[in-house]
Amino acid sequence: MIPIQSSAGLEAGAAVEHTIHHAIQHDIQHYMRPGTLQLAALPPLSLYVHLPWCIKKCPYCDFNSHEQPAGALPERRYIDAVIADLEAALPLIWGRGIHSIFIGGGTPSLFSPEAIDRLISDIRARLRLEANCEITLEANPGTFEKDRFAAFAQAGVTRLSIGVQSFNDAHLLALGRVHDRAQAIAAVEEAARAFATFNLDIMYALPGQTLEQVGQDISLALGFAPPHISIYHLTIEPNTYFAKFPPMVPEDDTAYAMLDHITELTEAAGLQRYEVSAYAKEGHRCAHNLNYWQFGDYLGIGAGAHSKLSFAHRVVRQVRLREPRLYQERALAGNALAQSEEVARADLPFEYMLNALRLRHGFGLREFTERTGLPVTAIAAALDAAERKGLIERDLQRVRPTVRGFDFLSDLQALFLPDTAH
Repeated sequence: MIPIQSSAGLEAGAAVEHTIHHAIQHDIQHYMRPGTLQLAALPPLSLYVHLPWCIKKCPYCDFNSHEQPAGALPERRYIDAVIADLEAALPLIWGRGIHSIFIGGGTPSLFSPEAIDRLISDIRARLRLEANCEITLEANPGTFEKDRFAAFAQAGVTRLSIGVQSFNDAHLLALGRVHDRAQAIAAVEEAARAFATFNLDIMYALPGQTLEQVGQDISLALGFAPPHISIYHLTIEPNTYFAKFPPMVPEDDTAYAMLDHITELTEAAGLQRYEVSAYAKEGHRCAHNLNYWQFGDYLGIGAGAHSKLSFAHRVVRQVRLREPRLYQERALAGNALAQSEEVARADLPFEYMLNALRLRHGFGLREFTERTGLPVTAIAAALDAAERKGLIERDLQRVRPTVRGFDFLSDLQALFLPDTAH
């Protein structure tokens, strides 16, 4: 049955649609106007989709995540909103293929395989995905059910990223995780059966953790022959429970020893440390994260998602509204943007280095010019200072962080801040 609308209702709807269309046209004209940059070509484009709910908020987490029982998720309405958000953004990326998709959170595996299937199908209907487009879904062992991971694979997910964090029950409890060791093991075993490539997230320098316990965690993880592991030092982020009530964590010297031990174990298992926190077997590097680190473009849709989009004469960053209910309401009305701003020319070197210097193989000088539209002379003084301090090594084509540069990455990146004296 087709509902009958009054003429007043039709006029109001038409007025809203006209306003949205006008706003989008204004954005495009604004972004395409002449500017201070000259980008010879646009970088690869990825898509990030944020699903913001978790069963329980972890005390160390500063991501945009909100507690919600799995059975109470507004799956249909939220995916409606995400797709409306995508449609509103399409004019900004016309003609560009999608290199990779990452469905993050929150805990995306709280969503049913049917909902993820619909999400991916709706994305495919609106965007041109490149051949072999990597589609990653974040999953937690606490939301694991047998055959669920296989159903995600059937829905089109090509890569699973599992938030294990630790296999030690005491440490999982200290981290506020909703799963235990047995659930973590079962989830990893199922992922290995369902996916040709998958990632395990592991944390170290945990409250009360010893060097021996780190070795046990990593050795157990490596026993599943994961193609990729992401290993993170627990950091106390502002505005988290741990920031208010700091736990006792290992001292810096112990944490460095833990990282050295991790590197030895992963190398012996045939995983290469290709980024500060990422270890992979040949052919299993994360394409989506590599695009971030190489200063590629990404469109972020979903509550609180961030975007970085390049145009011929500028680089633009956008942020979606964070609060899920407000996001859904505004996305369905055609505009979920909370913020949109052009990256200042002076800030581009630091923004680029925040990403590129995380990579073991560094970056090409030509890539820097292509991605920022700036000449190499814009970073010449900072490169000289970094080399003098032993933080980089370079030739006429590439710049790479040294072992010391990797260990003191923040110091290295800070040399590229605007107005930094060298």
